[in-house]
Amino acid sequence: MDPPSMTPLLPAPLPDAAHVVALARLPQIGPARLRTLLADRSAAEAWSQLCAGRVPEAMFDRVPDQQRHRLVDGWRRAALALDPAAFWRAHVEAGIGVAVFGTPAFPEVFATDDDPPMVLFWKGDLDHLAGVRAAIVGTRRASRYGRDVAFSLGRDLAEAGVAVVSGLALGIDGAAHAGSLEAEGAPPIAVVGSGLDRIYPRAHAALWGQVVERGVILSEYPLGAPAAAWQFPARNRLIAALADVVVVVESQHTGGAMGTAVEAARRARVVMAVPGPVTAASSDGTNQLLVDGCAPARDAADVLVALGRDAVPRRRAAETRRAPSVDASVVLDQIPWQAAPIEQVMLATGLDLGALAVRLEELERSGWIAQRAGWVERIGRSHT
Repeated sequence: MDPPSMTPLLPAPLPDAAHVVALARLPQIGPARLRTLLADRSAAEAWSQLCAGRVPEAMFDRVPDQQRHRLVDGWRRAALALDPAAFWRAHVEAGIGVAVFGTPAFPEVFATDDDPPMVLFWKGDLDHLAGVRAAIVGTRRASRYGRDVAFSLGRDLAEAGVAVVSGLALGIDGAAHAGSLEAEGAPPIAVVGSGLDRIYPRAHAALWGQVVERGVILSEYPLGAPAAAWQFPARNRLIAALADVVVVVESQHTGGAMGTAVEAARRARVVMAVPGPVTAASSDGTNQLLVDGCAPARDAADVLVALGRDAVPRRRAAETRRAPSVDASVVLDQIPWQAAPIEQVMLATGLDLGALAVRLEELERSGWIAQRAGWVERIGRSHT
């Protein structure tokens, strides 16, 4: 009796998503070009055509003729050097979720947007996108005032059941997420401008881990994608698309936070701004938003009203800080909301350094000011 014939096991066919992921990893293939590539062909067909150096003409919008050959050759070389099957396995093994536009797993909030990502990567729990969401954004070069406000907003909104959305950047973004994590309320949501294995900034590595554990981090860039400058404006449109309201805490006239506000307004989202010192450049943009008609966000209660939710009780400084002594109050009145050299406070108060140091120490212990390297900054509200 002849032995049964052995049929060799064939490798399972790659899902179409694997080729979308591979296409997204090619240099200078951003969301718009990826959308063009997938407009009238499958991802596998688009991949094969790129490997052969055949590229749709629409990929060259506003690209000079002399640069087109270089782009095509770069895409062809990068595609031939990348194994889509191995790259797909790397995402699976890293525990990174992948959802392609048009598939059932793709979040509805992005599917209905007029500028959606063609592929979305995430770590954490994608179900956390359900519910009410507020974006808190602002400058990376935040003052202590701005960071304190962002932290308080993040904490109080999370306590009220509102998920805080931000970009995990330095400054305002990180402070907002730190506040939301302290509340142990609604889960934090982050949208980043790099692959989920490229933590940026490195100083926020621990914060990334906490957001993954308690919430979700999203990106439209695959493994290995560095934090390139052009990717952050694209990231900001996703923050705006996610948010039911965008709160700009502190921003100059230009920058990512103002770009997010523009994207939010284009989507008819509510945009709010935190009032800042008129002498502080870091509040130029937010104060201009108020002049332009955006609603002020003094605290979480204002944001909750804008969301149509029950307001939380306002926190009064008297309930959280010990009132300063009479001598310390005189000094506090001379300390501005933005960082100033201690010498400036000495001139304003007429005190010598020793007497001033005693009063500054009292104010810092009571939470009214912050000191660092010869500079002092007011962080407590009015004591009168």
